[in-house]
Amino acid sequence: MVTLGIIGVVSAMTVPSLMQNHQRKTYVVQLHKFYNQLSQALVRFQTDKNAVNLKEAGLLTDFDSFWTSYFNIVNDCGSTSTPCFPEKGSYRMINSSASPYTTQKRFITLADGVSIGYGVNSTFPLCLDVDINGAKGPNVVGRDLFIMYIYNNGVIDDYNSTVDGSGAPLTDEQREDGFSQGCYSSSSGAWTGCFGKILNDNWEMTY
Repeated sequence: MVTLGIIGVVSAMTVPSLMQNHQRKTYVVQLHKFYNQLSQALVRFQTDKNAVNLKEAGLLTDFDSFWTSYFNIVNDCGSTSTPCFPEKGSYRMINSSASPYTTQKRFITLADGVSIGYGVNSTFPLCLDVDINGAKGPNVVGRDLFIMYIYNNGVIDDYNSTVDGSGAPLTDEQREDGFSQGCYSSSSGAWTGCFGKILNDNWEMTY
């Protein structure tokens, strides 16, 4: 009976941990898949335009057609975030505090369930809000919701205020700084930093 009791306690402690690790791996696999798709699409776009960088290729002025040409869009929500993204107030930070909502101008959902919010800027980097499972939960920044930035040289990375539109890839230190000040901060409420941390940790969600 004592042995069974110990096994039960150990099992109760281990199973939730295993489930959490499995969930983290699942999120990262989905994120990595989209990252690869986006990277390949940017290379194709630049090659098709016979350009030396994304600005010369016209991405700043042709961003809408980039998505329609290189991705399978199943839901174009236009300028309205729902139902591509969950309702306002749904997102939380890792520390369970309330999160700000997306402020992008255009919203789409791809065939594999990834939802993307984007706008059109006059300069690089271009910012993407990426929810890897659309409106489905858990709707937590750094779990299923990430911000990515597209730089003029085609690199996809996180954001650092000291880096201009051609300054990617970021250094490990810049990404760690973004993580501590944004994604894992208890006060900033920023969405930045989570993606960069995953890049630093070789596609592992260690936080």
